[in-house]
Amino acid sequence: MKRSIKLIVDPNWDEIEGVRNESNEFLRSHALSDDTVYAVTLVISELIENGIKYGVFKSPENKVIVNTYIGENNITVEVTNPVDETTYNHLRRLDRTIQWIRGHQDPFEAYIERLREVSKKPLHDKESGLGLVRIAYEGKAILDFFLEEDNILNVSAVSNLE
Repeated sequence: MKRSIKLIVDPNWDEIEGVRNESNEFLRSHALSDDTVYAVTLVISELIENGIKYGVFKSPENKVIVNTYIGENNITVEVTNPVDETTYNHLRRLDRTIQWIRGHQDPFEAYIERLREVSKKPLHDKESGLGLVRIAYEGKAILDFFLEEDNILNVSAVSNLE
């Protein structure tokens, strides 16, 4: 049975539910626990949302690409999307947030701290940073990213299998 799936997503919010369902089906087909399926599906959803939100889609060929790999001991989700110089502030914020999460002993501590920060923000503020913390805590994943030479952002999340 194939241990990976590649999904190509139009940068459209309405696409997320279909990807979530297809990913869920793929994960279930490998007899993973309900908790693991939920956690990895959450990771996929959050990363796609960020890809759509912060990606730069200048032509119809530009897509969000989701690769999910089931290894012996872990699951890796990689989401790629195009960016350009207008998103460099976002990339710096992404780097700071990932480093901030890693600086906590337990992702739960980062989650609680971020919830406190978000609760103090105005309702119209759309930059919560909560998605990445959810990936680390609820998704039980280690986040990383790199920028490819052709301005393709690759964000990965690796979760250990139980």
